[in-house]
Amino acid sequence: MKSKSSISDFLSKRIQKELYIFNSDPPPQCKAKPQSESNLKKWLAIIEGPEGTPYQGGFFHLSIDFPDDYPFKAPTIKFLTKIYHCNISKRGNICLDTLKDTWNPSLTISKVLLSILSLLSEPNPSDPLEAKIAKEYLENRKQHDKNAVVS
Repeated sequence: MKSKSSISDFLSKRIQKELYIFNSDPPPQCKAKPQSESNLKKWLAIIEGPEGTPYQGGFFHLSIDFPDDYPFKAPTIKFLTKIYHCNISKRGNICLDTLKDTWNPSLTISKVLLSILSLLSEPNPSDPLEAKIAKEYLENRKQHDKNAVVS
């Protein structure tokens, strides 16, 4: 059995490697970095709203918290910026399969942020966190997009 210090060493090395990869080849429209040099487990990210969506022109801040057993368990990612989206709750929780059922250790923060960016372009109203918004998306897309526009 591994000692607690070797587990945290592993975690630290994995996160440092991801940070290096992220900085070497950042995903388009995404920025992310640790909140502080002393705590690599808490990051802040910014996603730019995708072109051709109601979120275009917006900048969305997210928190990323790595669990102690990362990468074997998904990070917790939340929107800090309010957003009108059927798969993102009013509290910023995100309904995304890669953060739940389909998580695997080969995924990286870069890939997850790209998945979130894709979710902004293509909401999944069949698996909503906000049922009212999903209904509006399906039944009155014009009104939905008007409500979702970033001001």
